[in-house]
Amino acid sequence: MAQTSWTTTGVFTGQGGVRTDEAGIVTGELSVHTTWDGRQANVKVQYTGTSEWFTLAGSPVPCSSQQDSRNLHQAVVEAVRAGGGTTVPQHDRLGAGP
Repeated sequence: MAQTSWTTTGVFTGQGGVRTDEAGIVTGELSVHTTWDGRQANVKVQYTGTSEWFTLAGSPVPCSSQQDSRNLHQAVVEAVRAGGGTTVPQHDRLGAGP
């Protein structure tokens, strides 16, 4: 199965930023990238205009479908905008969405 991925650029973190495995809390303008390999989704963030990616704390997460991983990506983008030292949202709270 081929990998599927989504990238959203120009996402400004809310107050408190997001928590990453490699760099701790990061804030500012980020790109959010989610890759789904058919079993799990890996979520990374990157400062806009740089080449280094950081793993969002809580990643990877199990995802059984491409749609679930797309929903996860959108939930992560919204969580980044909310800030508060966010991590990957709990997958069981995502649902399939409308």
